[in-house]
Amino acid sequence: MTQQVRVALGQVRPVLGDVKANLDKHLTWVEQAKGEGASVVVFPELGLTGYQVQDLTLDVARTLKDADIRQMVDASRDIDITFSFVEESQEHLFYVSTVYASEGEIRHVHRKVYLPTYGMFDEGRYFARGDRFDTVQTKYGTTGMLICEDAWHVSSPYLLSLAGSDLLILPAASPARSVTEQDQFGSQKFWQDLLQVYAQLFGVFIVFVNRVGFEDGINFFGGSGVVSPTGEWVVHAPTLEETLVVGDLDMTLIRRARFTTPILRDENKDLVLRSLNRLVHGQEARDAW
Repeated sequence: MTQQVRVALGQVRPVLGDVKANLDKHLTWVEQAKGEGASVVVFPELGLTGYQVQDLTLDVARTLKDADIRQMVDASRDIDITFSFVEESQEHLFYVSTVYASEGEIRHVHRKVYLPTYGMFDEGRYFARGDRFDTVQTKYGTTGMLICEDAWHVSSPYLLSLAGSDLLILPAASPARSVTEQDQFGSQKFWQDLLQVYAQLFGVFIVFVNRVGFEDGINFFGGSGVVSPTGEWVVHAPTLEETLVVGDLDMTLIRRARFTTPILRDENKDLVLRSLNRLVHGQEARDAW
């Protein structure tokens, strides 16, 4: 595993429904990230399509073999790229998906598992749910991917961490909601606190990349960043501003963090499994004891 990793965060402002314009921007920023010496560049949730696609879903959806997606994958020959779009499966199901591409190939695809259907969100009406959290082996360690709402369910980073993740990549399209005393958005403060807890509990780096811009009156706050296993923010992107920022990850911090705070080492997976089995299967599982 490479000990030092430079990551670029592509905090873009996508154009809703214009895949070509968004693709061109992504490819331009990939080149900028390479110019900054980055080894990995990460873009936000649905960066190729815009977030509020709704009735545009059929127009913007792409399969993994479509030319737009192949262009992004081909661009990964000299830099690893994580990008997100509406994926259409062979069965014509539509997913919020993120691809990890490296050396001109798709290494991993994560389909968003948790689709919010509360408040302003209505993803479950348009998209199918993913059904797994898997890791991928990269040059920079074992990597897991989450998409926005996935991270609001503690089981998601927990499962990826138990599977050996050193790095969690988290593209998001999170709106700006409420304002705190620190002149931050309440949703932004929640994300910061949540990710610091996850990073310290599981001894991982987390790369959070949130989009900016307005869609249908909804404002996305940006505020992307990288948090280390010690809970420190390695880099922070500005709020509400389209920008590419770069941060250096010292992967050796993982070793010390897991030694000083051995939460994963002491985790009782058998107890968790038995408890979940009892909750899912009820009395039958209790009787089996």
